[in-house]
Amino acid sequence: AARPGRVIVNGEVASSSELLTQADSAMLEYAGWWRLLPRIGYKRPMEAGPHTTDMVARARSIAPLLEAAAPRIDSNRELPPDIVDALHGAGLYRMLFPRTLGGLELSLPDYVQVIEEIAKTDASAAWCVGQSSVCSTITAYLDHDVAWEMFGTDRRALLNWGPQGRTAKAIVADGGYRVTGRWPFASGSRHASYMAAHTHVFEADGTTPHLAADGKPEERTFIFPRASAEIIDNWHVMGLKGTGSDTYALNDVFVPTERSMTVFGRNPAERRVQRPLYLFTVHQLFGASFAGVALGIARATLDA
Repeated sequence: AARPGRVIVNGEVASSSELLTQADSAMLEYAGWWRLLPRIGYKRPMEAGPHTTDMVARARSIAPLLEAAAPRIDSNRELPPDIVDALHGAGLYRMLFPRTLGGLELSLPDYVQVIEEIAKTDASAAWCVGQSSVCSTITAYLDHDVAWEMFGTDRRALLNWGPQGRTAKAIVADGGYRVTGRWPFASGSRHASYMAAHTHVFEADGTTPHLAADGKPEERTFIFPRASAEIIDNWHVMGLKGTGSDTYALNDVFVPTERSMTVFGRNPAERRVQRPLYLFTVHQLFGASFAGVALGIARATLDA
């Protein structure tokens, strides 16, 4: 008989890896239920970088700058250069980058608290930081050397994108793809170094869908320099004015295979960084980020 506290699977004592799927592990980690995990041999990974209180303090330290810049943020429909510099200086754009790229790899609950703190003063700034931060997580699906070339050597390099382009297409080419289309709502992209486009892939004839390994039409995410895109200044809105959520377009832009991945990093087999933060989908991370912005706006309203 097995000793108390053990679990039998197929007649044998189960290992911790059998009891915890990667997704279960991530959810347990971010719920903070560490006292339950040693019973099945699960150990918390070593933490590195600033604690939550440090990052919240950094966000709070730039609040006076954000408050003073609010009229410029709204009138210019983007974050001014001095605010972008302050956000970079506080490390707030590096919160979700992998540590292997010099990022902080902050846990999700800690990250949401920081976004909430920024949003207490300026929602547009919080939204931009949140968008860039979540976009940065797909670097975990790139080959390390490729990711390092873009985002490791330049610690101010940012990645932004808009939703999937339904009328866009990528055509298979030698060594990569040629991408054409339009994508809206690229929040924070006016300060990006790189952008991404998400679309279906077609064969060289431009009409036959390219099939993925599972036999289904393939969809991929493509990363390219911002300078390769045409930026369409059409962000004229009543709320979140300062996010600069413009539309962008590509016209037959070549993207090498190594700068692409299954759309939104949906294929776990492509994940290079195997740590809990990157087990969440980008849509789950965006949802958490949006919640942080909403909480910050609500707190500021209650405290006014």
